[in-house]
Amino acid sequence: MRHHHRRSEQLYTLIWGPITFLVIFFVGLRLISNVSIFSNILPTGSHTGYFYFLLHALVLTLGRLFIAYCLAVMVAIPLALFSTKSHKMESIFLPVFDILESVPALAFFPILIIFFVRSNFLNGAAILIIFLSMLWNLVFTLVGGLKIIPPDIKGVAHVFGLERLDYLRKVILPAIFPQFVTGSILAVAQGWNIIIVAEVLHTYIPGGTSAQDLLGIGSVLVRAAASGNNDLFVLTLFVMILAIVFLNFFVWQKLLRSAERYRFE
Repeated sequence: MRHHHRRSEQLYTLIWGPITFLVIFFVGLRLISNVSIFSNILPTGSHTGYFYFLLHALVLTLGRLFIAYCLAVMVAIPLALFSTKSHKMESIFLPVFDILESVPALAFFPILIIFFVRSNFLNGAAILIIFLSMLWNLVFTLVGGLKIIPPDIKGVAHVFGLERLDYLRKVILPAIFPQFVTGSILAVAQGWNIIIVAEVLHTYIPGGTSAQDLLGIGSVLVRAAASGNNDLFVLTLFVMILAIVFLNFFVWQKLLRSAERYRFE
């Protein structure tokens, strides 16, 4: 049964996933090439100009997500290791993490954004709020992964006298890799959910204007909806879905397959 399950996953990742992606991609190109549908939203009278504008917005959004994700990983791994170091540490820090996770990340946004406006670093505000939305998904999945490592594995590592760094590199990190992948998927999904808020900053700035918004897929979606430009909204939403599908098929599915080697039976 497990062998059949793995074969199905391989077919999904190697065949059905790419086929689905290509179908969506070419359908999208067909729509974009239909100038009669999108002629009222093309800034230069050419569909290619508008397509590259959306591609530019997507790249900026992906850049913010990537930076926030890297920061979340750098913070989450030490937090998870530190909080599970002993039962006493768990009893102190895990309830604190529960409380911090329950507080909406947007609750800090109006305060944080004032600092970034004064520093003239609005991208920093967007990245920070995305980071906060991602962090706890990673922390709690990693904590769960650390707690299910069999004591025998840890005991063997101590018998062989692995030093702290070798123990971390050869035992701990491989052991929590499946949970790390799962937490990463959840974290990035949360980042996509909050990207609209993170890029439309003027609503959180006292006396702010739309000129203070960051160019990205999220802000383009909001402007399209606010102006009633349904064609722009549909096309931008398509580009976002295409990016998510691409990441799922060609990044997360491959990582999930790799993580199967490290799961404890």
